[in-house]
Amino acid sequence: MANFSSLGYFNASRFSLPGSIPEWFGVRLSGLKVLDLRGCSIVGGIPNSLGNLSSLAVLDLSDNGLTGFVPESLSRLEGLSVLDLSRNLLVGSVPASFGFLRNLTLLDLSKNNLSGFIPPDIGLLTKLEVLNLSGNGMSSLVPSQLGDLSSLVDLDLSFNSFSGSLGLDLRVLRNLRRMVFGNNRLSGSLSGKLFAELTQLQVIVLSHNDFSGEFPDILWSMPSVRFLDASENMFTGTLPNSSWTATASPAVYNLSENMFYGDLMDVMRRFSVIDLSNNYFKGKVSECARKSAILYRNCFRGESSQRSVAACASFYSKRRLPFDNFGLPVKRPPPPKFDEKSQRNTIILPVVLGGLGLIAIVIIFLLLLILCTCKRRITNQRVTSVGPLATNVIPKESLQLLSLGKGFTYQQILRATREFSDANLIKHGRSGDLFLGVLECGVCVVIKRISSPVKDAYLPELNFFSNVSHPRFVPLLGHCLNNESERFLIYKYMLKGDLSSSLYRTESSDGDSLQSLDWITRLKIAVGVAEALSYLHHECTPPLVHRDVQASSIFLDDKFEVRLGSLNEVCAQEGNIHQSRITRLLRLPQTSEQGPSGTPTTTCAYDVYCLGKVLLELVTGKMGLSTSSDGTMKEWLEEALPYISIHDKELLTNIVDPSLIIDEDLLEEVWAMAIVAKSCLNPRPAKRPLVRYILKALENPLKVVREESPSSARLRTVSSKGSWSAGLFGSWRWRSSSDVASHPAAIPLNKAEGGISYKHSVTQSSQGSVQNAGGDHLYIFSEPLEEDMVRPHKD
Repeated sequence: MANFSSLGYFNASRFSLPGSIPEWFGVRLSGLKVLDLRGCSIVGGIPNSLGNLSSLAVLDLSDNGLTGFVPESLSRLEGLSVLDLSRNLLVGSVPASFGFLRNLTLLDLSKNNLSGFIPPDIGLLTKLEVLNLSGNGMSSLVPSQLGDLSSLVDLDLSFNSFSGSLGLDLRVLRNLRRMVFGNNRLSGSLSGKLFAELTQLQVIVLSHNDFSGEFPDILWSMPSVRFLDASENMFTGTLPNSSWTATASPAVYNLSENMFYGDLMDVMRRFSVIDLSNNYFKGKVSECARKSAILYRNCFRGESSQRSVAACASFYSKRRLPFDNFGLPVKRPPPPKFDEKSQRNTIILPVVLGGLGLIAIVIIFLLLLILCTCKRRITNQRVTSVGPLATNVIPKESLQLLSLGKGFTYQQILRATREFSDANLIKHGRSGDLFLGVLECGVCVVIKRISSPVKDAYLPELNFFSNVSHPRFVPLLGHCLNNESERFLIYKYMLKGDLSSSLYRTESSDGDSLQSLDWITRLKIAVGVAEALSYLHHECTPPLVHRDVQASSIFLDDKFEVRLGSLNEVCAQEGNIHQSRITRLLRLPQTSEQGPSGTPTTTCAYDVYCLGKVLLELVTGKMGLSTSSDGTMKEWLEEALPYISIHDKELLTNIVDPSLIIDEDLLEEVWAMAIVAKSCLNPRPAKRPLVRYILKALENPLKVVREESPSSARLRTVSSKGSWSAGLFGSWRWRSSSDVASHPAAIPLNKAEGGISYKHSVTQSSQGSVQNAGGDHLYIFSEPLEEDMVRPHKD
């Protein structure tokens, strides 16, 4: 090829050409007009010599493994109209000299590792129709010069770190059809003038930012808009109620997780789907609104999965707005009357009423105890509505599919996954293959393809999402259930992947440098997982068991917030919970966690055991603990657990992840998490702590290992969770002996002879005894006894 000096077009797209681009391309092929090497497995840098191809009009090097900087020499290609370097590993900043490429119509540098800011001279490219800089690490302000791109049709700056207000003057961008600013750090209010001239706009994405203030009224009436996503911001205000809202359109609006309030208006009729979840709308929901809207986590009267009365009343009272109290009458105590007779009865009435009240409480308690026992027996005989049930128990027609997100066609799924390309395959899951999908509006999603031989095996998961709503679970965005042979569920894309792939990540392109998560982030992840399980175990009736808690089922968004996935195995806890508590109270012999078939029974204690392995992974960096149950991992556990002791913090340093950089305070937090993890791994299920206690311990880790007394107050320094409330922990930590009797998983910290002395943890008095406020005993999670530690439980 080096002798083909007159070669005008070279298109090798999707052919495998491993290696780098030869330097002589820019020297020998001087007549080249089109160079298309997309998807050719090319590595290495972009040769500077390509800047000599003065006739070049199209340069497409996308979807390769190119590294290094974007060459400044490319700015010499004055005839260039298409420059696509997307989906590579390029670093550095966008060359400011790109402002000389005056004939450029497409500039796509998305999905690289670029940083810095957008050069203001980009605004000189008046012929530019597509500008895509998404999926990089660019920051600073969005330059106002972008408002000069009069030919612009598609603008995508999503998944970066742009900040500040969106102060663009977009009146010139009258051809703009797609504007995507999602997943940045943009803030401030949006003016309606920003969109006034954008009559061709079809897609608007503003999600995952910090926008605030009133939502511009003009965005409700733009005739061409088909998709608008303003979720996860701080927009506020009410829905408009104008005459134009009655006109129906196929528009899809997502305004979830904001601060909208008030009653639903006729604007609802305009949209095919509108997501108003996680706001503060109130009143009654009309049948018309119910057909098109997703409304959970609001303040609606008579609807399921709404916010509490207290949360709604607090929101409206702070803004001095009326609230209907869910239609319940507001009880106001009558004004007190003071007269001579009431003064004489001041002493007599409390005594009489107190005695009667005590008798009434005892009677009510006995009645409730009998009633709860009967209800629990009935509940254990019923089939729960969430979990792996027989398909004939949950007919597809009974599911509220509208509340489960948008319905997609099979053709849309094919386009989003590029016909299930291997490049889009994320991993093979037990319940189906996971693919990365890109919707027509540019939003990234995860699509699970379910081709289970069991008919309607996907229904239990849909049933779970239709009954359960919590921000700690991976959001279900939609579904495709029309294909006979396969079913598809569409989830929100988690930018940081799962914990197994995020705990350590490659820092350089050669793969030699690994960077691990810092301790503050690891603790944040542990708290998030505990919050999700606490919701399932303690806020659902009957309690739900996840059954698949492991690093690969813990997903992280762009801010490392936990979203628990793998929800297809969730089901109601088996067995008689009341009987289990009596067994634990009376110290009766316990049965094994193994079911009749040898598989683990569905108990909350099983989730706790799995959570313990995840916590141990975060402490030690030993990935695979939560996934594998082979002999090697069990042997490693037997060797590692003795290094976790409530008596000696220094022992822990033998197994702590060496990549962690921690000071004395953070080491105590690591120590606390290790103690919690060991308690979760107790071979006896009944001795494992409840998840709600685990959550409180992780939210207040220093409380686990530090004595709460006046003499140790000086030791309470600021930790990575220094802002947490100590009061939240107190009700769990300080308990009487009678309380401990009902929770055998707790033991007194100072039960060893002569008390326990912690290095850098407690202060001893001159007599050598541990000072204790009020003389109470300090209780934490029990450390497994020696006979319990012969071998880890075979969960």
